[in-house]
Amino acid sequence: MKAIKYTISILLVVLLAGCGRVQPIMNVENTPVAYNLQSDEVKAAIVVAATNRGWIISNSTPTELTAKLMSRDHSAEVRIPYSEKYYSIIYVGSVNLKAGGGNIHRNYNRWVNNLNVDIQKQLARASVK
Repeated sequence: MKAIKYTISILLVVLLAGCGRVQPIMNVENTPVAYNLQSDEVKAAIVVAATNRGWIISNSTPTELTAKLMSRDHSAEVRIPYSEKYYSIIYVGSVNLKAGGGNIHRNYNRWVNNLNVDIQKQLARASVK
């Protein structure tokens, strides 16, 4: 009887651990640029941060970039509108990241968070120059 209880307990733990792989999609919206920079300096900081993280950047409009990250058979695409006052990182689409119903694989959120942190670092470096 004890063996059955242990087996059921282990199966429940494994099942619950597997459920944590999907999270709500994280968008970074209207993050203020805390430095006195021009729009082209903000753009350059975003491009450097993104390319250092492996994102492929393309220009959508004069005030918006598109970034795509490919990792093995997974990919994610985001829009990055920016100005001298703010920037955002907005989810556009993905492949093989369990996206649906406002949720996505937790790796996407980690990638976006890392990108956001690196953009902040690049903006701080740009302000010193």
